[in-house]
Amino acid sequence: MSTLLQPLDWSPGGGRYLPATPGTVLWGELPCAGDDPVLTIDPGETVVIDTVSHEGILEDQGRAPAAFFAGHGITEVLRDALAVAAEVPHDPAVHGPHVVTGPIRVRGARPGDVLSMTVLDLRMRADYGIVSSRHGRGALPEQFPLEGAPVTSILARVEPMPDGGARPGASSPWLVGTMAVGPSDDRRVRFPLAPFLGTMGVAVAGSERAHSVPPGRHGGNIDVSLLTVGSTLHVPVQVDGALAYVGDPHYSQGDGEVALTAFEAPLRASVRFDVIPAAHLPRPGELWAETPDLLVPIGLDPDLNVAMRAAVRSAVALLTDLGMHPAHAYAYLSAAGDFAVSQVVDRVRGVHGKIRKADLTDLA
Repeated sequence: MSTLLQPLDWSPGGGRYLPATPGTVLWGELPCAGDDPVLTIDPGETVVIDTVSHEGILEDQGRAPAAFFAGHGITEVLRDALAVAAEVPHDPAVHGPHVVTGPIRVRGARPGDVLSMTVLDLRMRADYGIVSSRHGRGALPEQFPLEGAPVTSILARVEPMPDGGARPGASSPWLVGTMAVGPSDDRRVRFPLAPFLGTMGVAVAGSERAHSVPPGRHGGNIDVSLLTVGSTLHVPVQVDGALAYVGDPHYSQGDGEVALTAFEAPLRASVRFDVIPAAHLPRPGELWAETPDLLVPIGLDPDLNVAMRAAVRSAVALLTDLGMHPAHAYAYLSAAGDFAVSQVVDRVRGVHGKIRKADLTDLA
């Protein structure tokens, strides 16, 4: 019996369905104002969106996913991954690696508004994925991959918890990610699963598509691992209709994503799209996120130190909007706020803050 969640294999639990086909995805680019939407919705609608992982279909992996995964002992591959690899234009010298599904036009969204993208559900479409490192990239580009190889692609699996147990607090408590400890070693490391979409965002203004790797005010490849089910990303709208998209699915990622990629594997995402009009915003919108328990300010810059300062400024602004004096917000963040490195591998580095909503009950 197949363990794959193939395209069109879904149960309508609310929301429209957008498969990942050669006609509904971009590979290595993000939408711009000149792109036509593949779906148009009203604010407040939910869309069930299939995503395809770039790992296993890239040129340095042969651009032949069936053969690539067969070399790792995998005999079943998603049909949409095969179609994307065979039919979607992609030049690795020009384009980024990520496959994004969209764009989705949200009626009434205008520049100056904020598009709130809430992740309602994430379903793993496979029980395997890849973690890769490539020369010149990642946190230690001078050291990895080893032995001068251009790319190292390591298979990760989704497996039941040992002895049928559960991992309290995990997104998938009965399942874990596993990976061999060496090329010829049957022992495995086991780690929690926390699926999320590494790429969520809106189209950039103008007629030129953005590269899929560096994140920015448009969102894109932000790789904030907190954006699991129940989270919301708030993105400033830059073009009429927003032209939203999602992609870069992960089953897990450590803060930093040091080896260039994390546990990259395909997801089926249910996302609700809401519009906050500019007139309802206390100041021009900026990129930030939240979970049921946390406010998540985001800072981005090629310089990690500058990204950290940007995240702190964003955190102060969020708390000020909620009613704190800026100096007191700054002091609170030093006493009780947390800041983590989102990723150091996407040209533009990311830092995200973690502010507990429970600390702010007097501001409600």
